[in-house]
Amino acid sequence: MDGTETNRRNCAKPEQQKMLDSGGNQSGSKDRVTLKKEIGLLSACAIIIGNIIGSGIFISPKGVLDHAGSVGFSLIVWVLGGGICALGSLCYAELGVTIPKSGGDYSYVTEIFGGLVGFLLLWSAVLIMYPTTLAVIALTFSNYVLQPAFPNCLPPYIATRLLATTCVLFLTWVNCSSVRWGTRIQDIFTVGKLLALVLIIVVGMIQIAKGHYDALAPQTAFEFIKDPSVGQIALAFLQASFAYSGWNFLNYVTEEVVEPRKNLPRAIYISIPLVTLVYTLTNIAYFSSMSPQELLDSNAVAVTFGEKLLGVFSWVMPISVALSTFGGINGYLFTSSRLCFSGAREGHLPYLLAMIHLKSCTPIPALLVCCTATIVILCIGDTHNLINYVSFINYLSYGVTIAGLLYYRWKKPKLFRPIKVNLLVPCSYLVFWAVLLGFSLYSEPVVCGMGLVIMLTGVPIYFIGVQWKNKPHWISSAVERVTYLGQRLCYVVFPQDDPSEIQPLTEKSEL
Repeated sequence: MDGTETNRRNCAKPEQQKMLDSGGNQSGSKDRVTLKKEIGLLSACAIIIGNIIGSGIFISPKGVLDHAGSVGFSLIVWVLGGGICALGSLCYAELGVTIPKSGGDYSYVTEIFGGLVGFLLLWSAVLIMYPTTLAVIALTFSNYVLQPAFPNCLPPYIATRLLATTCVLFLTWVNCSSVRWGTRIQDIFTVGKLLALVLIIVVGMIQIAKGHYDALAPQTAFEFIKDPSVGQIALAFLQASFAYSGWNFLNYVTEEVVEPRKNLPRAIYISIPLVTLVYTLTNIAYFSSMSPQELLDSNAVAVTFGEKLLGVFSWVMPISVALSTFGGINGYLFTSSRLCFSGAREGHLPYLLAMIHLKSCTPIPALLVCCTATIVILCIGDTHNLINYVSFINYLSYGVTIAGLLYYRWKKPKLFRPIKVNLLVPCSYLVFWAVLLGFSLYSEPVVCGMGLVIMLTGVPIYFIGVQWKNKPHWISSAVERVTYLGQRLCYVVFPQDDPSEIQPLTEKSEL
């Protein structure tokens, strides 16, 4: 937006102005305050894998089997779900290296379609999408941690909320303190998640080697528990897609990735096939020891699997799920705070959220907003309907973003694109997306309608907060005072771009 940098500097008092000037000193780059590029290829893979593997693979197999109707078809759904995820990630790889900005969907849609569409995605994400997802993952973590202490009943309501809140507060502090600490936690817990799934796979393969594969035999694998229908198949894919959600999260931190035009696509090419392989083998392992009916009767498939095969070591499974969700919370905090940061930098959120700590270079105000919103959702109580709204908004944003890729190809055909996927890739994804969205609208019109209403409440906010330039002096003065107070409390300033790392969007020259 025009004049954004001028407005930012006008918000700063003399002390902050001095810090900003020292940060922007071209002769002394050591004093420059910028987002640190500390995410290498390994950490990039860990962010994708860590955000995808949460509680889904430990819980979703029940829903996929229930809607797919047979063991064989449920395995096909898991493989195809990974394939659809790969198609989407290829599209995001092109967008990520063509528009090398942090913020993911929001940044791409804002660049392609303009401020209003981008703001609506940002509004729904900050207001409900990410706080609700974080709250659900935190509650899953606390339930599994407390389960051994309450073997015969559900953990107390207050206890689960307190532990979930403590977990969110602790990880917010970690991410405020250091980008490196946050990425190291992600690396460690991603390895832990994979080891837990490898344990399930190895035990399952041993069972198969012993001849325990009745449910997987071709003659029984495709025996349908109930008659399949197009609607049920679509719901099976929705369940699998929930377990694969998070595949686009590396795009939220593009500016902190070392050599993003190389490492962003590499991380996607490594992570998505790996997760698809692990998910498919994990489901095969489940069926090596559990009948379809046993799996449908289980509320926590991995825990039931552990109780049947691990004996005295069955406690490993609930602990593994807890560790998996702990890493998921860290990943969501790390990436969603960068969305707030990107939105504020574009002038769509208060400028304070675009500031980073003077020493640790972490977006502390954005992290605190994400933490506070999550705790508010935790206090609301029942999150079931919120989850449904989130799922609809999430899928809507995916489709709009990938449709934007096609529009951008037409709008700027000469723009330099380090990666340019075949048109069949986005078109295939959009066909799948349209079918799923259509069946969602048909089966849950109220839920989808509420999702749209939540998103559209951002329209008046956009015109009042962003488009209305000549606000009364008392409003501008109040914003300046709050911004100044926030800077003093959090010790934050606006990051300064390093000219050596700016990658402008360039068009190919005519031959």
